[in-house]
Amino acid sequence: MQVHNKKIGSQTVKLDNPPKIIATYSIVGPKEGEGPLSEYFDQILDDDTLGKDSYEKAESEMMFTAINETLKKAKLKETDIDYLFSGDLLNQIISSSFAAREFSIPFFGLYGACSTMSESLSLASIIMDGGFAKYVVATTSSHFSSAERQFRFPLDYGSKRAQTSQWTVTGSGALILGYEGNYPEVTYVTTGKVKDFGQKDANNMGAAMAPAAVDTIVSHFKDTGRKPSDYDIIATGDLGIIGKELANKLIEEFGYNIRKQHIDCGEIIFDNANQNTESGGSGCGCSAVVFTGYLYKKLMKKEIKRVLLVSTGALMSTTSSLQGETIPGIAHAVSIEMN
Repeated sequence: MQVHNKKIGSQTVKLDNPPKIIATYSIVGPKEGEGPLSEYFDQILDDDTLGKDSYEKAESEMMFTAINETLKKAKLKETDIDYLFSGDLLNQIISSSFAAREFSIPFFGLYGACSTMSESLSLASIIMDGGFAKYVVATTSSHFSSAERQFRFPLDYGSKRAQTSQWTVTGSGALILGYEGNYPEVTYVTTGKVKDFGQKDANNMGAAMAPAAVDTIVSHFKDTGRKPSDYDIIATGDLGIIGKELANKLIEEFGYNIRKQHIDCGEIIFDNANQNTESGGSGCGCSAVVFTGYLYKKLMKKEIKRVLLVSTGALMSTTSSLQGETIPGIAHAVSIEMN
């Protein structure tokens, strides 16, 4: 049997039949709607509970809304979708699973922490490139209050936030991949490796994730032969202000300078000084809504033509933190181009 190997270099797949991102939808909470990217989001909530009796139910409802509205934009029915790829931060990815139960779509549940947007898009694109589907949905979500309850302290506790800490984004982003039309294409997928440089401070996740982001970006350049200037924007997920600067310094040790192209979704989603978000935003929803809102709309307007989306994740849990474990990081990169 002859097998056509699409892998190039050590970690990258070049897609021979690049799928197109034919529709996106972004929904965010009130605080995100007060930030500098408000004009790019499709829906800004007045109430982050969405009328539900728990934050967890509200988060799942956000994801349901993002998927449903993306289907409407693409003028598709749920029966047209071959697969749904989704994950979130909550135990047993309940936001995703409970949203998926409202649709009759074959479902792949994922966990990549805050890297899940790029992870879901990566796997969805590979499925599409292989000819195994006509349409695929990739999505993820996070919610400030559900994340605080699970990973840190109850909101009523009123704990003081560290300067290195980040504000979990309340939001969900969804996108649909298809083959037809003049839309941005996914051309390369670089799958990250788990990296752990011994960071234990759960209030400084940017430092924990930065080495993984650097490793994936450098691997992407080496595998593809591309350089930073080949991209209009290199968007990391949620390193925040501190993690972004650390990543820039680390990547220079490999001979690359990405400062002109580098934005961090966690840094730009909030007005950090005026909104008291310390080092910036975080959470699965961070890179999801920045991409499906801000970056996708810039691609569609051809204000930018080539983006490297590098969602980053801190692979910790409440159990591992209580056991004194370090925080491993992961980052996945997806090259998206508008012809």
